[in-house]
Amino acid sequence: MKILVTELMWEDGIEELKKRGHSVDYDMVLSRKRRELLSLLPEYDALIVRNETKVDTEFLELAGKTQVIGRLGVGLDNIDLQGAKERNIPIISARNANATSVAEYVMAAMLDASRPLSEADADVRQENWDRKFFTGYELNNRTLGLIGMGEIAHRVAKRAKAFGMKVVGFDPFVAPFDHVVQETGIHQMEKLEDLLKESDFISLHVPLTKATKHLINRDNFSLMKQHAYVINSARGGLIHEQDLVEAVEANQIAGAYLDVLEKEPIEKDSPLAQVRSIRLSPHIAGLTIEAQSRTAMLIAEEVDRVLNDGQSLCRVN
Repeated sequence: MKILVTELMWEDGIEELKKRGHSVDYDMVLSRKRRELLSLLPEYDALIVRNETKVDTEFLELAGKTQVIGRLGVGLDNIDLQGAKERNIPIISARNANATSVAEYVMAAMLDASRPLSEADADVRQENWDRKFFTGYELNNRTLGLIGMGEIAHRVAKRAKAFGMKVVGFDPFVAPFDHVVQETGIHQMEKLEDLLKESDFISLHVPLTKATKHLINRDNFSLMKQHAYVINSARGGLIHEQDLVEAVEANQIAGAYLDVLEKEPIEKDSPLAQVRSIRLSPHIAGLTIEAQSRTAMLIAEEVDRVLNDGQSLCRVN
């Protein structure tokens, strides 16, 4: 069967699809060529996308032959799930394939905030030797607040606790005896406001929905500690970006680590890029060699399963 891949997919996943007898057309930037992409859709039995491809009503109407859509990742805000369901097109996500990589990104952000080694390196190369300025602090005994307590938060908590951190979490959909609380030892907070007040680092792990859009805003920044950092490796739009800029510039909080933005790629002259203590990365939290391979292989196997009339455990609609 014919499969179209519209964004970056690791080569081993593509080879796996070919090995299973499928014809694969791959253009890693096709998502940015909307008209061309739409013109190709009627030809394909399956489509594989990432986060840039807008799977909306227009897209689905043209994908009349499509039997399954694979999502190379777990975020689904770019996909009209209800529209796909009405057309009986299963959406397959790469369930937990990049969870470890995202968890390690969060740890890297906290370590960078507490011990900015790249800045120290740059300073030494300018023939300085300012040991007092680069005196950092320990993560041990610091408090990490997790907003959202799913699989990634679970893995972040395990690593943070190994560093001696106190971990608190807020998630109205997690019950007191769920494993992330009972087995990981996260202290569950009843109110988001209490988590914000208590945490030295705040890491977001929720999907982008109408309810979570701009979840972190001016009102919430005013509750945080002055030395707190916000880490967003989940979805752009969870943080009100202008409110963040103002909060950092006013020294309400220390800074932020943003791997995702409301508009990607970053816009020219974005205020975010003008604030030194707001650290930016190009949506790479889940992009390690290992995660890329796992994601590509999982989607290849699950798309093939659906094309052969099987049922996928990774179906989300």
